Order: sequence, then C-alpha cells, then structure tokens
Amino acid sequence: MRTIGGWGLLWLVATVAGGALIAQAALGRHEAAFGADVRIAHRLLSQQAVQYDAVLATLALLGTPGEAGPDGRPERRLSAVYPAILDVLRRERDGRWSDPRLARAEEASRTTRQPALAEVDLPAGRYTLVAAAEPVSHALRLDLAAAIPWRDWPMDRAASPVRLTVEQAGQAFVVQPGRPATAGGWTLSMQKTLASPSQPFEVVATRQVTWQELPWAWIALWAAAVGLALAAARTVQRLRTARRRAEELLRLGQVARLNTLGEMAAGLAHELNQPLTAILASTQAARRLLDDRPPELDAARGAMGQAAEQARRAATVVGRLRRAIERPATDAERQPVVLQDVVRSALDLLEPECARHAVQVDIDATDGPPVRVLADPVALEQIVHNLLVNAIQALDAVPPGTRRIAIAVQVLGDQGRLAVGDSGPGIAPELRPRLFEPFFTTREGGLGLGLSLSETLATGMGGTLSAAPPGGAHGLRGACFHLDLELA
Repeated sequence: MRTIGGWGLLWLVATVAGGALIAQAALGRHEAAFGADVRIAHRLLSQQAVQYDAVLATLALLGTPGEAGPDGRPERRLSAVYPAILDVLRRERDGRWSDPRLARAEEASRTTRQPALAEVDLPAGRYTLVAAAEPVSHALRLDLAAAIPWRDWPMDRAASPVRLTVEQAGQAFVVQPGRPATAGGWTLSMQKTLASPSQPFEVVATRQVTWQELPWAWIALWAAAVGLALAAARTVQRLRTARRRAEELLRLGQVARLNTLGEMAAGLAHELNQPLTAILASTQAARRLLDDRPPELDAARGAMGQAAEQARRAATVVGRLRRAIERPATDAERQPVVLQDVVRSALDLLEPECARHAVQVDIDATDGPPVRVLADPVALEQIVHNLLVNAIQALDAVPPGTRRIAIAVQVLGDQGRLAVGDSGPGIAPELRPRLFEPFFTTREGGLGLGLSLSETLATGMGGTLSAAPPGGAHGLRGACFHLDLELA
C-alpha cells in the first residue's frame, strides 16, 4: 500500500472487480430483455396455433354446410380472414383422402380427439393440420411465415441479434436470422413448446452478447473514478505521513540539538585543549624568565614565540570550524551557472594542495559544451570545494603513485551532474547510511560537517547530493559522489 506498485495493484483489483460487476449487470439486462422478447414471441405464435385448432373445431361443429357461393364451400373464404390458411380440405361422408398422410393424421386425430399433423415441411414453412369429425373431416394447409403477427412482434426481424426458429423432428423454420455467431462473448438461449398439443413445435431462440456490447464507457468511468479516489487517498496518506514525520523530526531535533551542542563542545575542547595548555605553559615560562635578575630576554622571546604559534594553531582550529559550518545566505536566488567554470575555479584554488599531496586530477567534459544549471554560485562553489578537499584528504591513505581524482560533468535528462571520484580506500558499506549525518567523520581531527552542510546546500537549490557506488567516475574504486542540479 505504501508503494506506487501497491497502489497500482489496488487500482487494478478494484477496476477489475467493479468492471466485472458492471459487465454482469449489463449481461443481466441483455438476458432479461432477451427472455422478455422470446416469451412474447412464443405467446404470439401459440395464439396463432390455438386459433387454427379453434377454426378446425368450428368447421367440425358446422358439419355439412348449405349451399353458399358458386362452389357451395363457404370455408374456402377463410383465407381472406386468415392469410396463413392456404387451403381448406374436407373429406365427405364415405369419402377418401387423396393423400395417405391425411388419412393417417385423421386416424390419429380420432384417437387423440384433437387435431393432428399430416405433413410438415418446416424449411418451406408449410404444414397440414387434420381434425377428424362426423360426418365431415377437415384439414388446413398452413403457411407458417404468414402466421407470424409482425405488427405485434417484439423484435425487429432485420436488425435484432436474436435468432429465432420453429423446429420439429429435425426440421427448422427460420423466423428471424439474428446476428451471425462469432468467437468469444456469451450465448443466451431459450426453448419453449407452442401451447397447442396439436402443433408440438419448439420455439428455439439464441442470442450472442459480444464483447463490444459491454458498457465500456461505464467501465472506463469506473476505472477513472477508482483512480481518482485512490489518488486522493494516497495524497491524504502522504500528507498524514509527512505530518507525523515532521512532528517526529521536530521532537528528535530538539534532542539532537542538545547532542550536537555536546559533540561540538567536546570537539572544540579536544581541539583547543592542547594549544591552550601550551600557551599557558609558554606565558608562565616567559613571566618567570622576565622576573629573573637579570631577565633572560632571549629565552622569554622564545617562550612568547611558542605561545604565539600555539595561539595561531587555536585560531586555525576555530577558523576551520567556522568554515565548516558557515553557509551562504538562504534567500539567495538561483541563477544559471556553468558547472565547468565552477570546477576550474575550485581546482585553481586547490592546485597547491594537489601538488603537495601528489594527487593527479583527471577531468572529463571541461572543454565540452557548457552545462548550465540553476544554482546559488556561492553555495555551489562551497559544495565543489568540500567534495574535492574530502577526496584529497582521503588519498593520504594510499601510496603517492596511485592518488587520483576523477571529475566528470554530464547532462542526464533535465539535470546536470557533477561526479567526483577518487582512488582512495572508499567507504565501508556499513558507514554509507551515516555519511551525511552532522559531526560524523572517519578522519582523525575532522569535524564531520562538510558533507552534511553540502547536502543541505544542494537540497536548498532543488538538487541532490548522493554517494554513488564505486567505479562510477573513470572506474576508480574509491569514494564517488554525485551532485545533480536542474538544468537552466
């Protein structure tokens, strides 16, 4: 939860879960609409089938009709009322059907006492229904396509994705073709038998819900809402964490201030104790020499000279402490500064030190394109000076012939980088976490404030100062520091 990856995983899980619920709800709506349409279609087809049973029952009740019309067969006019009735056939008393199938259907109808199917040609949409009666039996030749009440039909036959067929004994009549099946998606299906025992046709409906029919806009909106909610939660968490951290740092800072003052006092006492003791001893010796009769002026002068030398030594200690903790004004504005110029200026000042310690300096990119960064010039010079002085002092631990400092200036994205490495003994892994702590030092006589102050100055300019793994600058195996600042 505290890392970006954790928040991303939480967003992914919430998005997938919510998207699945939204998709499931959409599938439920498609399924409900599909079921409603198919039930309406089944009811309409069942009404038509029952109607034909009623027509046959009515014809049976009428028996032998009287003469009406030119052919004496008024039932032939049923096609004008029922377009699905193609023809009305009848078997008179003691007569025979011309088609044996009609005779078999009449016998079945006489046994079941309900109309029976004589011939079925569902691919052509035709079938014949026979009802046995006395003295006259009747048969209806029916057109299934004409029997469909399109005016009340719940679906658009041409555009509906539902495929609906009427099936019986392996034959099928396509009422509406629906949408062709494709790979993937979800298939809905329903099968119902017509509500007429004489016409046991199955109404079979299928419908495929494709991936494209899912409410992707709502899913995307859900994903965006989850992302915004998690971003807000992460921001609130970070603010709370930062506040708790600031409160903790404030509390620790009050304790650290006392520890720092104690360490500073101990360091000053250690540094100044020897020269002050020597000054006291030299001045007391000079007073005794002057009190002698006759006074020993030459010896007194020598004692005073030693006192003066020790005073200068004490002043050097105080000056070194002041330079270590001194920092430029915090209200100085950043301005474009060429990193190569700052490096050259620092090397000019430290050239005598490099010569005295037999240090070879390798410089990369000082003659290349100028790298301009936004920085406070005074603070930047102090950081570079501190890094170079630390490198020179670290090289005292290796033989003179192997003392090297490597300096590199380069552009990394929108930042300029100054890398300073040396061929010294390097930094032990267990000491790296404490490098930038105030008053932490591994050098005898050091105050441990240079790196701490340099990091503070770099942060104040919007940059970073970090200890890099060895070998970063010219492949040297000693310490290596990176100063990264925003490009101007």
